[in-house]
Amino acid sequence: MAQEFKLKGITSLNLQNGEKKEVEVEGVEEGKVLLLKVQDKVHATSTKCTHYGAPLVKGVLTPEGRLTCPWHGACFNVATGNIEDAPAIDPISKYELIERDGAVYIKTDEETIKTNKRPLNLKCSAVSDEKVLVIGGGSGTLGAIEGLRGGGYTGKITVLSREGYRPIDRTKLSKALLADISKLAWRSPEFYKEASIDIIQDEVEKVDFSAKRVSTKSAETYSYTKLVLATGGTPRWLPLEGLKGDLGNVFVLRSIPNVEDILKAVGDNGKKIVVIGSSFIGMEVANCLAGKKNDVTVVGMESEPMERVMGTKVGKIFRGLLEKNGIKFRLNAGVEKATPSKSDSSKVGAVHLKDGTELEADLVIEGVGVAPATEYLKDNAAVQLEKDGSLSTNESYEVKGLKDVFAIGDIATYPYHGPGGNGSPIRIEHWNVAQNQGRAVANTINNPGAKPKPFIPVFWSALGSQLRYCGNTVGGYDDVVITGDTEKPSFVAYYTQGETVVAMASMMKDPYMTQSAELMRRGKMPTKSELQYGVDILTIDVPSEIKM
Repeated sequence: MAQEFKLKGITSLNLQNGEKKEVEVEGVEEGKVLLLKVQDKVHATSTKCTHYGAPLVKGVLTPEGRLTCPWHGACFNVATGNIEDAPAIDPISKYELIERDGAVYIKTDEETIKTNKRPLNLKCSAVSDEKVLVIGGGSGTLGAIEGLRGGGYTGKITVLSREGYRPIDRTKLSKALLADISKLAWRSPEFYKEASIDIIQDEVEKVDFSAKRVSTKSAETYSYTKLVLATGGTPRWLPLEGLKGDLGNVFVLRSIPNVEDILKAVGDNGKKIVVIGSSFIGMEVANCLAGKKNDVTVVGMESEPMERVMGTKVGKIFRGLLEKNGIKFRLNAGVEKATPSKSDSSKVGAVHLKDGTELEADLVIEGVGVAPATEYLKDNAAVQLEKDGSLSTNESYEVKGLKDVFAIGDIATYPYHGPGGNGSPIRIEHWNVAQNQGRAVANTINNPGAKPKPFIPVFWSALGSQLRYCGNTVGGYDDVVITGDTEKPSFVAYYTQGETVVAMASMMKDPYMTQSAELMRRGKMPTKSELQYGVDILTIDVPSEIKM
């Protein structure tokens, strides 16, 4: 039941526009509220991001009232508490403010203050004849189905998922090797049941776009009025002897069963493990396994880990951090094959490099990228796949040449309008990007004719001291400007193309990433020369005008 709670030490709502202040709530143990002033009005919200609990007082508040989490870029509207950008899936709480007799109160209930979020209620009894069919069960699907119901969609929603389980926090598979669905799933089965969202384990075999009908491998058919393709990526296997699925204890990592198989092979730890691939997946799983007292070697073709995305300077920082965790690296290395164990010819025993090096291995994990999971469309005359197997879309993620069909996530090549992009086609493989695209599609379906809201891609990783990254190097970059201390590490790296900053990465420097993302949206990032001169982006006021 709603009641009034006094804010400690606050006698009036005397804040400046753009100011944020965290204050205690009297009578509620550890109860706090965040006061924010935007466009001459003071708002009161919960204090923590609903994603992983980051303190929102350290986030970035824009003149139009966007509050962005300092850790992972989740964004909320302070006027409503609603989600603006992924990865948060629950809105923040919004409190009524009361100013009376030299004191300030909020009107709410104690449980809401302690919960620090507004639980999302998507209860719905499907009533309209509309039918949205979503193929895939990942992050893009999560954004689409929750965005649909949250935006008032009352039609039928059906999800066809090859994996069969409800949407999970896939980032925890590689970062923590979690395999427990109760700890990975964002929502309970009851949540989707109450929202009238059907999640069915099945695999699509054929899509008849003219008849608006989908056929599955279990011989079922599903009709739709709107179709969302969100099938994600299929992990690549190296086409080499012993590494193409022909030997046991050689794994890829994408799903819960993959993690279960890896954990079974690792057993009580103390194993010799070779990780092939020095990008994000490979590095994260290597870091996790090394922390469990295994002997881990990472093999990469690059001169430094994650060089393709992060560059050699920042890649070297990551290598140093992981070497401190006991991980060994074989870089600038080519893999020739894997050979069986002497004690069990059905399982891997060693990985052979092209320079003649032989790495003993109890198990091997391949993190060599994914291919767009569009096999079910390859012989479909109605659709034209890109060279990499993806689908080309417009800014609204509508598949070119098809009506009422959207593609999101790993399978979507879309026009990128961020710094250096200029509408260039790009495909980004990241959980956060897919969820934002799903939310954008939901908004398009709920509000026909609405212009999609572009976003700056935000990435993160548990490597080192928590990597934050925003932007994209789709058009390449020719230099990196690094400020701060790379030894601690506590630094910001700005990736530049000429004088334009196209991306940035940071460690122990919150909220530099979220500030960068907001400045990029407005075309107000400093130039390369200004950064070299010593301009600190946190001293730049975020303007109201948005360029993208």
